[in-house]
Amino acid sequence: MLLYLIVCPLVFLAGFVDSIAGGGGLISLPAFFFAGLPAHVAIGTNKLSSTLGTSVSTARYFKQGFVPVKMAVCSSVAALCGSLIGANLSLLISESVIRHMMIVVLPVVAFYVLKNKDFGESRQTGILKKEVQLLISMGAGFVIGIYDGLYGPGTGTFLLLILTGLAKLPVTEASGLTKVINLSSNVAALITFIIHGTVYYPLGLAAAVFCIAGHYIGSGMVVSNGRKIVRPVVLCVLVVLFIKVLSGN
Repeated sequence: MLLYLIVCPLVFLAGFVDSIAGGGGLISLPAFFFAGLPAHVAIGTNKLSSTLGTSVSTARYFKQGFVPVKMAVCSSVAALCGSLIGANLSLLISESVIRHMMIVVLPVVAFYVLKNKDFGESRQTGILKKEVQLLISMGAGFVIGIYDGLYGPGTGTFLLLILTGLAKLPVTEASGLTKVINLSSNVAALITFIIHGTVYYPLGLAAAVFCIAGHYIGSGMVVSNGRKIVRPVVLCVLVVLFIKVLSGN
């Protein structure tokens, strides 16, 4: 019971953060590690709760009209393919490597967040042709999908940065598209982990309730305050991760 009391609030926070700027896995995955789950089971269980949570924020973005449908469908297919590859690769990697991958992920995320200060507020937003934006979003879906299936934390942040920085999408559309791509990759990875029996359902389903609540509240804040919220939340996620790494991962 104590583990549930510790893990569930952290997963709520992860869902809240993830719905706004991605990167919720930076909080939720370590929470499942803390619960004492083996690395592969922790990833599979984290996928269960995050998939259900992400479905809620994705639905809210759709309802508000912030999801470019054609781009979302094509990018989702690419993400599904990438995630299936990544999830199967994850099952071949040792637990020790999985537990220390955040040390590699951190500098990359930090670099792009610090470099891209505007998060969709740039004058260049919307200057690319739709065809180019589609190709970028599909490429991002496939490549980041592989990473999401393989490991996961920071996926939403990577996608948001690519879609605002490279594809030049407005932050609200980029956030909506990020949710759709992330949900697709989560579903593909979750199916893979379920097939291989690496999901702990009691804790995963309990955490999912809190993850859904976090996503619902967070996605509502993006809809109303978008640009003002995204960057501060991403930076807060990075601070949390810095503390984790400095404490010995």
